[in-house]
Amino acid sequence: GTLPHFIQEPEDAYIVKSNPIKLRCRAVPALQIFFKCNGEWVHQNEHFSHEYKDLNTGLKVREVMINVSRQQVEDFHGPEDYWCLCVAWSHLGTSKSRKATVRIAYLRKNFEQDPQGKEVPINGMIVLHCRPPEGVPAAEVEWLKNEELVSSLTDDNIDTRADHNLIINEARLSDSGNYTCLASNVVAKRRSATATVIVFVDGGWNEWSQWTVCSSQCERQRTRECNSPVPRHRGKMCEGNSEATENCTDGLCTQSMESSNDVALYSGLGAGIITVAILVVAVMLYRKNHSEYGVDVIDSSALTGGFQSFNFKNTRQGNPLLLNSSMQPDLTVGRTYSTPLCFQDSTDKELFDPLPDIKVKVQSSFMVSLGVAERAEFHAKAPAETFPRDLSRDYCSTMDRRKKGLLTLNGPFSSCKEPLRTTGVFGHHGGRLVVPNTGVSLLVPHGSVAENMSWEMYMVINQGEASVQTLDSCEILLGPEVTYGPPGLDLFCPVAMTIAHCAEVDAENWNIQLKRRTQDSKWEEVMSVEEESTSCYCLMDSTSCHLLLDQPGSYALVGEPLTQAAIKRLKLAVFGTMEVGSMSYTLRVYCVDDTPHAFQGVVAAEKTRGGQLLEEPKMLPFRANTFSLQVSIQDVPQFLWSIKPFTTCQEFSFPQVWCSNQQPLHCAFSLERYSPATAQLSCKISVRQVKGHEQILQVYTAVAETEKESVPFFMQTDCTITSQTGPKAFKIPLSIRQRICATFDTANAKGKDWQLLAQKLHLDRNLGYFAKQRSPSAVILSLWEARHQDTSDLDSLASALEEIGKIHSKSSPKDQDESPFPAVHTLAYNFEYANKMIQLWRNVSRLCLI
Repeated sequence: GTLPHFIQEPEDAYIVKSNPIKLRCRAVPALQIFFKCNGEWVHQNEHFSHEYKDLNTGLKVREVMINVSRQQVEDFHGPEDYWCLCVAWSHLGTSKSRKATVRIAYLRKNFEQDPQGKEVPINGMIVLHCRPPEGVPAAEVEWLKNEELVSSLTDDNIDTRADHNLIINEARLSDSGNYTCLASNVVAKRRSATATVIVFVDGGWNEWSQWTVCSSQCERQRTRECNSPVPRHRGKMCEGNSEATENCTDGLCTQSMESSNDVALYSGLGAGIITVAILVVAVMLYRKNHSEYGVDVIDSSALTGGFQSFNFKNTRQGNPLLLNSSMQPDLTVGRTYSTPLCFQDSTDKELFDPLPDIKVKVQSSFMVSLGVAERAEFHAKAPAETFPRDLSRDYCSTMDRRKKGLLTLNGPFSSCKEPLRTTGVFGHHGGRLVVPNTGVSLLVPHGSVAENMSWEMYMVINQGEASVQTLDSCEILLGPEVTYGPPGLDLFCPVAMTIAHCAEVDAENWNIQLKRRTQDSKWEEVMSVEEESTSCYCLMDSTSCHLLLDQPGSYALVGEPLTQAAIKRLKLAVFGTMEVGSMSYTLRVYCVDDTPHAFQGVVAAEKTRGGQLLEEPKMLPFRANTFSLQVSIQDVPQFLWSIKPFTTCQEFSFPQVWCSNQQPLHCAFSLERYSPATAQLSCKISVRQVKGHEQILQVYTAVAETEKESVPFFMQTDCTITSQTGPKAFKIPLSIRQRICATFDTANAKGKDWQLLAQKLHLDRNLGYFAKQRSPSAVILSLWEARHQDTSDLDSLASALEEIGKIHSKSSPKDQDESPFPAVHTLAYNFEYANKMIQLWRNVSRLCLI
């Protein structure tokens, strides 16, 4: 005599992999119970029901169950999640249960934010941030330290909050370790990148020792040690002196007070005479160095005791951007020095006054200011001694001399290195060719090689300076010269080549071009990256250039600075070696173009020397402002280590750095410890461009041979795979790629064609190149593959397709009950990858139906 009452209602559920879920309802009293999903009645044959008597109440209880499969959820395209509810009947009417949603469970691979390593002082606070991957249901987060679970329940000093961050309120030495963020849900577990936490202890002095007995020289000493506490885990050494000396008159001192006063008098007079002599010599040297007729000095390595010698040029700065072909530029006499000392420009504030009767033939106004204008001719009647200092005359000649081999780089690097070469055999299914650890790769798309044919293809990186010798003097290499072949290669669609570069890309400051080597070993321009071209396609990312090429050959990315704001990225690294059986320790500082290929040359050279990387390499923006690069060593413990005078600061000239063209520059600092008991070295290396940016490399290392540890080379991926063929080389499965091409290659009245695909993938410039291809969509997807080869995420492609579907859904017919495409879950991939494929497939399916 009542309406049905639900004892059990359906609960929200998640489909894991391809396993169906069960939804249950129980009601009393009930004559019938049926499920209704997404507003439609579930067929009676899909219900499983039975009836039993409740022993407590004596009433009949009816229970009904249905299965919901993954395919049913995927085929539903409603505005909300897939849902079901129960409707129960009795003699008096009906009752409805709550809605239960059914969702496909997943957990993406990449964390939205990985924890970052930290170095914190003892008793400091440690905060490690973690944002887990997106998932359904939302992932729960746990923290591991050295693979063991971290819990705030067992340690009051640790706080794991709802925002997934790990907080250690007061750092202890025991808190040092490798921390990992662990995310998990019903589908899978994901591990973040490991964050290394180092809790360091700065050194502290203990008390001074007692004064020694007064010596025969009338002096006494006392010492103290940096062991209260001892610096640990890269902590700072104690500041100040470990020894102290003062005059005394007792003990072994036999001199009288009168004789002591005489000694002090004569010592003072002698010191005064020496000071005056030094000042006179310094003034003479200063006047000589600042005369208007400087001279080239031969290598000074004998003077500096093995330090690398190099030239640098003192520049007078005006406003070079005001120069143009219609104005009279101020020209100077170049001056060259060879010394490890750092000089500052004393004429920075002088006015830039034009000189009369000067004729100039230049290529561009800014290149005159840099001194790299091609075939410049200068004539002047003004006296040479009135010229302000500038780089305008000698920079171009310096570059030309470098290309002819007259100007060599510091360090052991030879210009005759063997080229890096990798090969692979590719057929109709295509593949990928990679030169490991260089940022250079080649994508051979599916279908580019005719069926029943194969080509042995290769890529070569030229490591010599032959490329530089044939470039225009105003241009520099922004990445390695890459050759792919063989000659006569016949392909149906272009290949995608990726080359890492070192430019801060900005069209206002750079003119970047792609060049190809001709048969007579000259370079010809293929295209400017900012211009439209139908012969090839060039896409510039922040660190890489992606090219679509139709013919094999040698290619290089070159750049010409347009303004002083043009920036080339440099990678800085410091290595150290301890000479066997010696008290000497050598630090080598490298400045190299910021590309993986250039840095691998440094790594290879240091491995042969047994060098240790002492600090993670850092990036320095180097501006085209004609100012030099200074490298100095600082904070060397004076009572533990010695360094030769006048060698603490060394300098590279602007042309040396700007025109290095992928060849490393380096300088060395040689230190000697006073005692074999000195087991550690701490200091700083400052690398700065005059009137530019600065980076600090912190050195803290054990130097005793028994305490040496193997420090890994940073930025080396240890990649050994050189080629992949067939489907495993591509992120987009062939079936989905074909669906996308079939959908977008044909023009659509609603605008749903390959141009819209290019726009949503942010590849909507130089569309004329795609238009001439047999399948524009296939070429666009090849470029997307090359651009995302270092990431395993297909979300950007899936999101673009989903966005295109939303744009046209309003004018589209209602989704059909069944998709015309085969079931997605039959793809033979692992579960996580299948989820991405399913999303792509669903988006493509919707587009085909629109």
